[in-house]
Amino acid sequence: MSYIRGYDSESLREIVDEAECRQRLEDIGQQRSLPALLERVWLLKVLGELDEAIALSEQSVRVARMAGTRKDLLRSRILHSSVLIERGAYDAADSELSTCAEEAEGQEWPSITAFALSHRGRARYDAGDADGARSDFKRVLFLRQELSAPDSQLEVAMSMVEAAERRRGAALAS
Repeated sequence: MSYIRGYDSESLREIVDEAECRQRLEDIGQQRSLPALLERVWLLKVLGELDEAIALSEQSVRVARMAGTRKDLLRSRILHSSVLIERGAYDAADSELSTCAEEAEGQEWPSITAFALSHRGRARYDAGDADGARSDFKRVLFLRQELSAPDSQLEVAMSMVEAAERRRGAALAS
């Protein structure tokens, strides 16, 4: 079940139903499986509970490192970086996401590459690098097209490219 109702056209943040997210957090409780940890991190992040999200995301990276696959570890690191973005640590997130994207691309995991690049694009967008964000979002769109992703995912990627282009245009005009 997706809790995402859309994306804010300016901030590019997920729009969620807060009550549904809080209910899901309650349903998950203190489960310690990696999928449950990752879901809790994401829910805490979108609810703005960043101190708890960062601590839990660090735990999910440790769990993935000890008991998960390489893909699990990459997903955990990407999600951890997405929390760093929300906390304003753009350089740290950009660096980690670049490493994750390179590793995923080297392993020929295009969906994970797209996941990492979409978050790196967000880090760059938030940091004021509209050109870098636009480049990442365009690559995400290309990868998702190659993967025959659902139209909804393609539309999100296109809207992010457009947002970066608007921000770039506004920066050039001022």
